[in-house]
Amino acid sequence: MHEHARQFLEKFLLHLGAERRLSPLTSIHYRRDLTQCMAYCDSCGIADWDGLNIAEVRGWVAAMHRKGLSGKSIQRALSALRSFYRYLLREQAVTRNPASGVTAPKSARRLPRTLTTDQAARLMTFDARDPLVRRDRALIELLYSSGLRLSELVNLDLAELDLSSGLVRVTGKGRKVRDVPVGAKARDALREWLAVRGKFAGPEQPAVFVTRRGQRIGGRAVQNRLRLRAAKQGMEVPVHPHMLRHSFASHVLESSGDLRAVQEMLGHANISTTQIYTHLDFQHLASVYDKAHPRARKKTPA
Repeated sequence: MHEHARQFLEKFLLHLGAERRLSPLTSIHYRRDLTQCMAYCDSCGIADWDGLNIAEVRGWVAAMHRKGLSGKSIQRALSALRSFYRYLLREQAVTRNPASGVTAPKSARRLPRTLTTDQAARLMTFDARDPLVRRDRALIELLYSSGLRLSELVNLDLAELDLSSGLVRVTGKGRKVRDVPVGAKARDALREWLAVRGKFAGPEQPAVFVTRRGQRIGGRAVQNRLRLRAAKQGMEVPVHPHMLRHSFASHVLESSGDLRAVQEMLGHANISTTQIYTHLDFQHLASVYDKAHPRARKKTPA
């Protein structure tokens, strides 16, 4: 592709951060997907973005499929391309969006792994006399209590935490703000951590969770601390922050049946994203049925 076509890509990536305020990780994914599309265009002799048509976009989809990419990965790449072309249309650099209407091949939907309520309780039942272990328990309790994303947890500031009313205000995807309840055990754990947080963080530090050096804790550090804590608690499954979010959603839905409320608390823009947890609930019901119903139990050989 010509140099000015590559420059448009760089301008778009700056636009993602400056105007749309998407996370750096999202920008990295967009760059990777669009760079791969640009390489495909080069292989087809396409010199400019206005030269890409629907047939060639479908050819790119087919090429990704042949390489073994999942339907979800291809859909993400198409979403990046559609978004890029909307930007190009705004800049009057192209006359159409060739990615509109092109769909990815469907792949089997994998259900997210969750902890049982007993496993969740076991994960968070440990001695927390050490200040940094108090921090670890508080962040694990908050992840499970309120279903936060990892990015929402690490970006949380003190001003957004109201323990007296039991609410936390988080900024999610697309800079959307929502208020989420904080459970009693999580509030207790947070109070214990905040009582010793001043040993590490100065008054100018707004972050709720900080490192030993008083800096805002990073996502990788949270992942590592959670993995180590799960190992110490003898957990049989690998535990990561998003598993606690999945567990929160599944357990609240199982108890309440209120899909809309779970959607609001998770910050999902579309309820279809939340509906995956109904599949988890049905899976649980099917298991109970198979064990309990006389017509479902397998007959033992005579």
